[in-house]
Amino acid sequence: MTAVHPTAVIDPAARLAADVEVGPYAVIGPGVEIAAGCVIGPHAVIRGPTVIGSGTHVFQFASIGEVPQDKKYAGEDSALEIGCNNTIREFVTINRGTRDGGGVTRIGDDNWIMAYVHIAHDCLVGNGVVFANGASLAGHVLAGDGVTLGGFTLVHQFCRLGEGCFTSMGSCIRRDVPPWVMVAGDPAIPHGTNSEGLRRRGLDGEEQRRLRAAYRTLYKRGLRLQEAIDAIAADADDDPLIERFVAFLRESPRGIVR
Repeated sequence: MTAVHPTAVIDPAARLAADVEVGPYAVIGPGVEIAAGCVIGPHAVIRGPTVIGSGTHVFQFASIGEVPQDKKYAGEDSALEIGCNNTIREFVTINRGTRDGGGVTRIGDDNWIMAYVHIAHDCLVGNGVVFANGASLAGHVLAGDGVTLGGFTLVHQFCRLGEGCFTSMGSCIRRDVPPWVMVAGDPAIPHGTNSEGLRRRGLDGEEQRRLRAAYRTLYKRGLRLQEAIDAIAADADDDPLIERFVAFLRESPRGIVR
């Protein structure tokens, strides 16, 4: 049976699984769907259309699925989709999408989103990310699987964060961050590969060596970007990790951190 505190306000048009827990003074609006095993903390506000996958815990005072902070937004239909087993801590704000961005903000599975994080309209966030306290994504940001953002990292709109990349506290991201690269500073600049993240993902020493070699080609040999991409691609030898690295570099409309 759904455990709803008597002070919670839940619209009749919201759909909650039978075992969802809802804390005191939470507000859940029409068009919200919350799957089994979710916990919604006190004073959280969830606006629809929003879908939240099973096992997700939304802590107190979070604002989920509110209209986007975009002056071009004119009330058109848009949505927020959140996957399974996410932790969304206090005062997190996640906005719905806009027409210009495809209409959907999407969050994957198994993510750890700490207090005061902001995820703006039309962002696409993968699986297994860690966003530390106060990190903020502007609109249309793409964050791949396993991204780690240090506290108070700021990400410019339309930037892409490659899988497994890592930012230090207070980084200001104005261009794309390639997969498995660590960056720091304002503006953020590269500081090596995320060796600890690679180790945790189970990549062996040879795979890590090849990625470090690709990093050196990109950042240490004094090559122009296209020359570096071509050189890395020539040495890829069908390694899927390096091929994904090259594909990210080739598909970077904003350019990469340098």
